[in-house]
Amino acid sequence: MTEIDVDSLLPNARVKQSVLDGDITQLTRGASNRYAEEGDTFTIEEETFEVVSVERRTLGEFTDEDARREGSESLAAYKDRMERVHRGDFEWDDSDEVLTYRFERQR
Repeated sequence: MTEIDVDSLLPNARVKQSVLDGDITQLTRGASNRYAEEGDTFTIEEETFEVVSVERRTLGEFTDEDARREGSESLAAYKDRMERVHRGDFEWDDSDEVLTYRFERQR
């Protein structure tokens, strides 16, 4: 288990706050970089979180439940948000490989 830099996994202050609030419990990033391993921990405002799984998958495998874990109300809303946030640098392709990092607050 390694303590990782939160900034390497979570891209901005809004995401970090959503993790603290419990609205985001997983984050998906492109598969070209691996940001954490299962068992790694990170800290936000003195709260520690553990990465409980890292899963390689494709965007086509995403479900509404995944979207909710990532802070969206549905898969359609998640797709729209990703395309809006990445402003033309991202187009949803079901065959794109990604890594999904699921994490839990440590008690």
